Amino acid sequence: MFKKIAAAAVMTALLAGSALADTKLKLVEVITSPERTETLKGIVKTFEEANPGTTVEIISLPWGQAFEKFATMVAAGETPDVMEMPDTWLSLYGNRGMLENLEPYLAKWDQTSDLNDRALEFGRSVNNTTYTLPYGFYLRALFYNKNLFKEAGVTAPPKTLTEFQEAAAKVSALPGKSGYCMRGGPGGLNGWVMFGATSNGDNTFFKEDGTSTFADPGWVKGLTFLIDLYKNGQAPKDSVNWGFNETVAGFYSGTCAMLDQDPDALIAIAERMKPEEYGVTPMPKGENGKTFPTIGFAGWSMFSTASDKDAAWKLIATLQGKDGNIAWNKRTGALPALKSAESDPFYATEQFKGWFEELADKNVVPTMMPTHLPEFAFFKDSLVIKTSQQALLGEITPEELGKEWADYLTKGQQKYLATK
Repeated sequence: MFKKIAAAAVMTALLAGSALADTKLKLVEVITSPERTETLKGIVKTFEEANPGTTVEIISLPWGQAFEKFATMVAAGETPDVMEMPDTWLSLYGNRGMLENLEPYLAKWDQTSDLNDRALEFGRSVNNTTYTLPYGFYLRALFYNKNLFKEAGVTAPPKTLTEFQEAAAKVSALPGKSGYCMRGGPGGLNGWVMFGATSNGDNTFFKEDGTSTFADPGWVKGLTFLIDLYKNGQAPKDSVNWGFNETVAGFYSGTCAMLDQDPDALIAIAERMKPEEYGVTPMPKGENGKTFPTIGFAGWSMFSTASDKDAAWKLIATLQGKDGNIAWNKRTGALPALKSAESDPFYATEQFKGWFEELADKNVVPTMMPTHLPEFAFFKDSLVIKTSQQALLGEITPEELGKEWADYLTKGQQKYLATK
């Protein structure tokens, strides 16, 4: 009898040990597309095979509703272990103490030295602490449809805002065609900032006292430029609601001839258009000879509530390590965050020429959004969408649009400065 009890106790202990050994991680993807999700699944499978007993649940949120959906998850206490962190959300969650400091892990990681300087700089943009590891960078450049340009009599890609408007007008004169794939819906702030700063001749968002510059005449001139493009029929009528997928589809379908986008748009475009049918060129310059394309990033962050932080770090290290990072960036189209990836033949193709031309031109000034403000996430993903659509539809003036943005951001910046 004693032997049976002892055997049962041993079996119970073994089962308990097995149960304890199993680790389940939750990974949230927020810049979602079918191609990205499949690539993510492949990298995660590699991680699971290298870490028996550890499984990863991938939750993919549609980008258009990701900000609200993720905020709801957090409010309900359903925080993930690891998540894809957009630069525009980093301050919001980092300043709340919700993200794990990755510095101790970087100090011991054998691949830290492969991270380029920009990755470390951006990753430490909140409190000089690594709350995220950027996997790559998104720099805007201008896609243009060579066939539509030829049909409309546009002889070369536009180098200035004036040439951009002229090309848009010529293409829009073609039946059923528009010059510009406007992003009036989710994620549209980049376009407003680029055309605003380029018209203004400067990309400074705030004055020394914390007052936002969005209501200044130069910025309002840029807002007016885009609003007039839409009102004059040089962008599709329904583009007032377009997000990423709609603008990219508008370009590769031949609905509109010009698209400002990051390298990630290459994924869908290269699958549907021949290389000789389109080109990528630097964003058009303003009167002072400068242009201000937005640059952003996304990365991998660990929540401070992670159930198993060592396992969560191993997952991040797999995603960010050379094999995972290169595989991911080749499918997302981001410019690489690793030094070793920059020599990869993939990035030496003609498709990436426009972005590398921008990086090499001293009159191209990459513009970082004011993501240091916790209020910026709501500004970008809620307030901007609503108010810019009102402006495009003629419900408010460009001056009123600039003032509303300036009033909101001024409060945030002055609050931020008061803590310094």
